[in-house]
Amino acid sequence: MALDRTTLEFYAQEAAAYTTRGQKHSPHLDAFLKALPPNARILELGCGAGQDSEFMLAQGFDVRPTDGTPEIAQAAARRLKIPVDTLLFADLDDADAYQGVWANASLLHVPKQELSKVIGLIHRSLTSGGVFYASFKAGQSDGRDQFERYYNYPSQDWLITVYNAFDWQRVDVKSELGSGYDQKPTDWLHVTAIRN
Repeated sequence: MALDRTTLEFYAQEAAAYTTRGQKHSPHLDAFLKALPPNARILELGCGAGQDSEFMLAQGFDVRPTDGTPEIAQAAARRLKIPVDTLLFADLDDADAYQGVWANASLLHVPKQELSKVIGLIHRSLTSGGVFYASFKAGQSDGRDQFERYYNYPSQDWLITVYNAFDWQRVDVKSELGSGYDQKPTDWLHVTAIRN
């Protein structure tokens, strides 16, 4: 699977700044957790500073936080005081292991031609009825931002087609105006899928 070295290098170089911004947990996390049974096993892909995993752990969930950048994984481990695995999306090889997968603002860096494969790996990692949340910056074609980070910038229709290649009970997509690390207005797509 293709990797975007420039994006990974950005996060490695900016790890200290990226993980010390005092971020709060995602506002979309509450709805995700309400859809799960108590103490559910959750995989977080791209945990960043660890604020979402920290919130999930405090609610009693069994969380495996991961990030693709070793420097960020180490910073998150210091915050969480538990191991944080360095995991590239393509290396996910679990099957029927998680009741939830949380991928907030992380899969948006997967090369567009590889996204279907990654979603397939996530689908396989979930138990029946497992909940998968991911968020993407919306667009029409992939490209780079001002920091040279790669984004897949999917349209809602394209993203639904990719998800529908797998066996879900349902796939819900919500669009929302927000921002990101660059502080620019951003059209976001928030996708929640439940495995059959």
